[in-house]
Formats: sequence, structure tokens, C-alpha cells
Amino acid sequence: MGAFFTAVLFQPFLNLLIVFYNLPLHDMGLAIILLTVLVRGALWPLTHKSLHTQRAMMELQPKLNALKEQYKDDKEKQGKAMMELYKNEKVSPFSSCLPLLLQLPLFIGLYRALTAGLASKSLNLLYPFVKNPGTISVMAFGFLDLSKPSIYLAVLAAVAQFFQAKMIQVKRPKPKLDGSQDEDMTAIMNKQMLYMMPAMTLFIGWKLPAGLTFYWLLTTLFMILQQAVFMQGHRHRLQGVDKV
Repeated sequence: MGAFFTAVLFQPFLNLLIVFYNLPLHDMGLAIILLTVLVRGALWPLTHKSLHTQRAMMELQPKLNALKEQYKDDKEKQGKAMMELYKNEKVSPFSSCLPLLLQLPLFIGLYRALTAGLASKSLNLLYPFVKNPGTISVMAFGFLDLSKPSIYLAVLAAVAQFFQAKMIQVKRPKPKLDGSQDEDMTAIMNKQMLYMMPAMTLFIGWKLPAGLTFYWLLTTLFMILQQAVFMQGHRHRLQGVDKV
């Protein structure tokens, strides 16, 4: 399994990173930027589908809560009614999780490639057509040491994570039903995640080499861009429906 992971994920990402590093500037910071753009661009369709499902699930939440209240004494009917709602709205509650599960091995491969690249390790795994630079300079843009933790990058990554989480949330009116504790609990959990994820990003990024934190920051900024594009398209679709 280890050999398969190395050949399929770790080795290709490592080679791509070194290919970008071998460009005339020989800057690992630039190499990480180019690698991030390439990976996030390839994952764009998958991420777009996940965003669509997340948005649809959030917008369906009031209807789901109403069904829970309506059939609170009959779990079987409640489950059937919820599945019928998903079917009518053409939403799969599991489809938003699948893209994340598929991306997890990619993130692990990228993590290992960045770690090895910053430490000049595993350069013996380069393909024959990829030039071996011998050693890797960990200085990015002439001032940032990517091999050491950076509190500044960690803070920037945490702030970006907060705005990313804030963008996808849907504003809902306050619940009027007496038995709407589920909706209240959902709002509480969303608010907790809104602050918990940035806090975790700050804590972890504070300890990681700056190269990895830099990659996480770039990935989050790319996600913010994609969410902005998605939300703009979503608003246009809603305006088109209103006109009809």
C-alpha cells in the first residue's frame, strides 16, 4: 500500500513541485503557488459540485426541520418524507462528503511532497526527464524561510479560513415553531465551526513549516475565489427564476 501511494500520489506531486522549482527563478514559493493553482484548477469541477450540494442542503434545512416537527412521533414516516424531499429537490445528502473523501489522499500526497521538497529529501524519486537540482533553497521571494514556522502566515491562513466559512453560510429567519430545537442546534454548530476551524488552522499553522502553511493559505484563497464565482452564478440563477 505504501509503494502504491508513493507511485500514484507522492511521486507525481514531488516531481511537479521540482519542475516548477527548476524554472529560471528557482524559487520554492513560486513553485508552491504554481502547484496550488494546478491542483485546485484540476479539482474545480469536483469542488463546484460539493459547493452546490452544501448550499442546497443549507437551503433545505427549514423544510427538513418542518418535517421533523410534523413526524416527530413517527421516525419511519419522518425518514420517508425526508428522502422524498431529497428526491424532489434532486439533492443527495451524501454527495457533499464524497468530494472531500476523494480529496483527502491528494492532500496527504501534497503534504508529503512539500515536506520532502523543502527538506531536499526523496529527490531520488524524480523521473528521468526531471532535472535534479541537487539542493533546494527554502527561501521564498528572498525573505521567507519556508522550513521554519511563521506566525504571520498562520494568522493569514486563519483569517482566510474564517472568511471562507462565513461566505457559504445561509442567513435564515428566526424559527417560529415551538419544537425547532434542531434548527437552533444547527445554527449553534455552524457558529462553532465558523470560529473553531480558524482557531485550529492558527494552532496547527503555528507549528508547521511555513511552506505548508503557505500552501494552506493559497488553497483557502483559491476556495474563496471559487465560492465567490459559485455564489455569483447562484444569484444569477435566482434572478432568472424570479423573472420567469
